[in-house]
Amino acid sequence: MQHRVLFDFEITFSNGGDLRGRDFRLDVPGASIDEAALACHVIDDLRLLMVDTVSIGNVRIVEEAHKRAAPAAGATA
Repeated sequence: MQHRVLFDFEITFSNGGDLRGRDFRLDVPGASIDEAALACHVIDDLRLLMVDTVSIGNVRIVEEAHKRAAPAAGATA
C-alpha cells in the first residue's frame, strides 16, 4: 500500500507574506516522515522560494494510492 501525509502548515516568506494550508495531502514514500523532512517536501513540491519559516502540525499518515504518476526517468519539472 502507498502512503499519503495529511497535515496543516504555515509558511512565512523572507520578503513578506505567508501561506497556510489545512488538511493538505502529499504522497510520501513510507509510513512515516519527520517534520523537518515534511517541511522540505512541501517547499519543494510547491516550488516555493524565499521561505523563512515553516510550521507543521496535525500530521497524519494514511494508506491510500498516490495521486500522481511517478516522474519518468530523466524528466525535469
